[in-house]
Amino acid sequence: MLKMCLTICGLVVDDNLFQAAVMTDIGPRLLEAFNCADTKLKAAKSRLLFIDCQMGSYTHVTPCAFPDRPGRPDVPALLAPRFVPRRRITTGKTGRIALLHAIAHIELNAIDLALDMAGRYASYGLPFDFVKDWLSVANDEAKHFTLLSDRLESLGSFYGDLPAHDGLWEAALATRNDLAGRLAIAPLVLEARGLDVTPQLIHKVTAVGDQESADILQIIMEDEVGHVATGKKWFDFVCGCERRDPISSWQGLVRHYFKGDLKPPFNIEARTAANFSAAFYGPLAAGRPSLQPLDNPQN
Repeated sequence: MLKMCLTICGLVVDDNLFQAAVMTDIGPRLLEAFNCADTKLKAAKSRLLFIDCQMGSYTHVTPCAFPDRPGRPDVPALLAPRFVPRRRITTGKTGRIALLHAIAHIELNAIDLALDMAGRYASYGLPFDFVKDWLSVANDEAKHFTLLSDRLESLGSFYGDLPAHDGLWEAALATRNDLAGRLAIAPLVLEARGLDVTPQLIHKVTAVGDQESADILQIIMEDEVGHVATGKKWFDFVCGCERRDPISSWQGLVRHYFKGDLKPPFNIEARTAANFSAAFYGPLAAGRPSLQPLDNPQN
């Protein structure tokens, strides 16, 4: 199974990585993947970690000091969001490359957010299923990054070829000492936003004849429903342990950590499929009371 994952990742890894070993504490390998600066190797390490965990190689995670920032290559240059150029999606490659590069950057950050979630909060005494769930998310995000990276290369570009912004990791820094805050923001604001905007992106890319990129975005869209559901599951769990009302707690954390209102229209169908009801986000929507479902441009 490990050799199959190697083939999927498209990498040649040293044989030592495949030697069977009895390991119970997953913390050091989480930290190793988090600190890895090679993006393709980070993705491969994350996928191998998930497989090893599924095979029962690990039973717990001990608290270890995660750095504030993950390992990163020298490129892309990170700019303030307002300075990252936006390009129209057309039949030319430039706009599509810019879009795919931006999403690849999001997915790379999402790998590290999932690894960070699994390891940073070990001292909270959560069930090991928490680690397993976030490794499953990391595995998906690694798959997404690899698909996007390969697609960029097929279009004559590569990840790191364009500037990107650091907004996602700024949210991680703000919530690094608050598990409920991290769960409220990363999966239930940032990833949930992806459910809202991705259908339109799929429509635009399809409209210019790029079905290969559209298919990748569709895979990402379908997986992200599960990621939001995972975030909601564990947010509810933490609220239950602390005897807090999930809805009012989530709204308070969003007001505290997130800048601005939540932007409709919302993909209510996808959010509901993730067990994330409008009772949570509706009252925080910009321009209330107009809470309209997202039109499906493919219908």
